Amino acid sequence: MHDPDLRRQAITLLRAGVSNADVARRLRIPPGTVGSWLHTERFRHGDLPVRRRALCFRCLELDVDRPAYAYLLGLYLGDGHIVAGPRAYSLRISCANAWLGLMRECADAIARVLPGSASNFVPRRGCTDIKRYSQHWPCLFPQHGPGRKHERSIVLESWQQNIVRAEPWALVRGLIHSDGCRNMNWTTRMVAGERKRYEYPRYLFTNESTDIMRILTTTLDQLGVEWRFARRNNLSVARRASVALMDEHVGPKY
Repeated sequence: MHDPDLRRQAITLLRAGVSNADVARRLRIPPGTVGSWLHTERFRHGDLPVRRRALCFRCLELDVDRPAYAYLLGLYLGDGHIVAGPRAYSLRISCANAWLGLMRECADAIARVLPGSASNFVPRRGCTDIKRYSQHWPCLFPQHGPGRKHERSIVLESWQQNIVRAEPWALVRGLIHSDGCRNMNWTTRMVAGERKRYEYPRYLFTNESTDIMRILTTTLDQLGVEWRFARRNNLSVARRASVALMDEHVGPKY
């Protein structure tokens, strides 16, 4: 990675009419790097036609739809994975066939994070994969790597942390919509000498990765949501006020 000041110097020279080759010689950087910077600068200012398959906000230093990215990050950390193909990577988010609305919202989030071609809906036994090809998925989800997510370190980069701090509920919603649920729990209690059944709503999240669980618990703490571990890999939100907050910002799958 080159120093940002060096890039700014190159852009200033290019705007002044200095050729790519002369800029490269003056700043002692490869001509291809200068050409790439010039192309990116022209794209950012609308001087080039939009190429639908090249709108990676990380590579082009563009603004991103933060709620959509945080939501998609939650889906990826829960039920998503990235597969390397011969020419591109594919992001695949698995959704149970019962949640048609979730499938549509997932595809919409992908389109807003990485504008371009539409996602494919790939049916599998009992579920559907929302799938999209791109060379840029490792740029957008640097947590990608060999092996299962719970067998490797999952740490958000600083730019991801900034997005999550700005849109924490979107991340929580994505995590719950992937590896979580809202259901009704029940217990019994004695009322006037008679044992009666008592039902109450709660949210559950199950994941084998301690890192992903830590990302969720840290975010819930910041939002003032009370939680506890029902089991080592199972988190429960059952306090009435916290469930009300989750209902307002997350809601059940649909």
